[in-house]
Amino acid sequence: MSRASLEKKPVEVASMFDGIAERYDLTNDIVSLGQDRAWRRATVAAVGAGPGERVLDLAAGTGTSSEPFAAAGAVVVPSDFSMGMLQVGKARRADLPFVAGDATRLPFADAAFDAVTISFGLRNVVDTSAALREMLRVTRPGGRVVICEFSHPTWAPFRQVYLEYLMRALPPVAGLVTRDQGSYEYLAESIRAWPDQEGLGRLMLGAGWERVGYRNLTGGIVALHRGTRPAA
Repeated sequence: MSRASLEKKPVEVASMFDGIAERYDLTNDIVSLGQDRAWRRATVAAVGAGPGERVLDLAAGTGTSSEPFAAAGAVVVPSDFSMGMLQVGKARRADLPFVAGDATRLPFADAAFDAVTISFGLRNVVDTSAALREMLRVTRPGGRVVICEFSHPTWAPFRQVYLEYLMRALPPVAGLVTRDQGSYEYLAESIRAWPDQEGLGRLMLGAGWERVGYRNLTGGIVALHRGTRPAA
């Protein structure tokens, strides 16, 4: 299948994820050497959703990231713009209310959620700032956002090794599992082109979030960003 470009046209990106949906979760485990599970646990802990709280899980894919929120008693809504991902997710967890949605034009009312979270999906959105503003809109005043996304390793020698892995090893390894190396060439390029930790923080502030901060996971391979919607 054709791969998406860094222009991130929604139709192209959605089609790309449709094509790898069946083996997406398995591939994540393999290419991250199992670290994706720890990253997702850290995200769930950062959201800290309690029983009855409403959580919007964007770029939820097959719903793997949504399941811990449901287990904690939160009312979680998994949303994604890849119909292929949603179909796989619904087959796995028919009890979860999967919703098709574009992060730049969310199909939800203002202030509908206590928390919004997105893991490894924000960098695939065509307009990052528009998505951050939409997340703000659908979060209640005083509510929170947690973004888990690939970032820039903080130790320069390791950063170079990591970038070489991304560009050279990740696509063929992932291609063996998904039979679609091109999609992971795009994913490697999108990670390399993504803003660093401070850069994403500035975008969040510009979109209206306050109390913005981050912490690095696995030496900065991933960063966990948090923000709060102003209470007034």
